[in-house]
Amino acid sequence: MLEYKRDGWKAAICLAPSLLLMCIFTFWPIINSFIMAFLNNYYFALNRSDIYNSLMDVDKSFAYFMGGRFTGIGIQNFITLFRDKDFLIALKNTAFIVFVSVPVTVIIALLIAVALNSIKGLRGFFQTVFFLPYVTNTIALGLVFNSLFHVDYGLINKLFNMVGTSWINSGATWGRAMFVLFLYSVWDGLAFKIIVFLSGLQNIDKQYYQAAQIDATPRWRVFTRITVPLLSPMILYITITSFMGAFKVYSSVIGIFGTGRYGPVGNYKLLITIVGYVYDQFDVSGMPFGVGSAGSMVLFGIILLITLIQMQASKRWVHY
Repeated sequence: MLEYKRDGWKAAICLAPSLLLMCIFTFWPIINSFIMAFLNNYYFALNRSDIYNSLMDVDKSFAYFMGGRFTGIGIQNFITLFRDKDFLIALKNTAFIVFVSVPVTVIIALLIAVALNSIKGLRGFFQTVFFLPYVTNTIALGLVFNSLFHVDYGLINKLFNMVGTSWINSGATWGRAMFVLFLYSVWDGLAFKIIVFLSGLQNIDKQYYQAAQIDATPRWRVFTRITVPLLSPMILYITITSFMGAFKVYSSVIGIFGTGRYGPVGNYKLLITIVGYVYDQFDVSGMPFGVGSAGSMVLFGIILLITLIQMQASKRWVHY
C-alpha cells in the first residue's frame, strides 16, 4: 500500500497528458452541450463582429453564453426538437437501424464464427477475408455500395432498372433506400463481431463438447446449451457496443448517398439519422445550437437507457 502511494505521482504524470486532452475534447464539450441544451432560443455566432454586435445590443432581454445569446433557461429546445419533422424522421431511421440491423448482424456473425471455428483447413484465410471490412475506411466502403447502386453505372441498379425499379437514386422509396443501408450495416458490422466470437469459441474448454459427443447430443442442442451460454459474456459485450455504434450511425449514410445527403436524389433527408440531424444544427453560423445540443442529449439519454436495460437483463442470462 505504501509502495502504491509512493509511486502514485508517477502514474499521475503518465496519465496527465491523456486526461488533459480528454478534459478539453471530451468532458468539456459534453458539459457545454448539456448547458446549451437548456438555454432557450440559444443561437451561436462564429463571426467575431456578430458576437461584438450581440454584446452591444440594447435589447436587455438577451443573455449571453460562450459567444451566443439566449432568452432564458428551460426546455424550449427540447420542445422545438420534438416538433421538428426532420428529427422525428431521424429518430425513426435510427431506431430501425439499431433494432433491426444489430440483432441480425449479431446472429449472423455468431453463426459464421461457429462455422469458421469448425473448419480445419484455410481457417486463417477465411478469417482474413471476413476481417478485411473492419480495417477499411467506412467512407470507402460506403462509396463501394454507392457505385453498385449508382443511377448511371451501378451494376445492381442497372439490373433492377430493367424492370423499372430504382433503389438509392431518384424516385427510390424509403424501403428500398433503407434496404441498401441495412445491407451495408450488416456487412460492415460482421468483421469485428466474427473475430471476437472466434476468440471466445477458441477459449471454450473442449471437454464440454467431448461430453456432448459421448451423449450423442444434437448439434443444435450443443449450440444452444453449451456454445451460447459460454459465449454469453462476449455476446453481451458485442450487443452493447453494437447498439452504441448503431445509434451513432452517420458516415455510412454519407458514404452511400454522398456528402451533405441523407437519401436519394429528390429526397435528401429520407434516411437522416440523429447524428446527421445534430451535425446539421451545428453546420452554419447562427444556427440554433441549443436545438442541436438538445438532440445530442436525447441521443445520450437513449443510449444510456438502452445500456442500463441490457446490463440489468444480462444478469439473468450471462454466465461468467
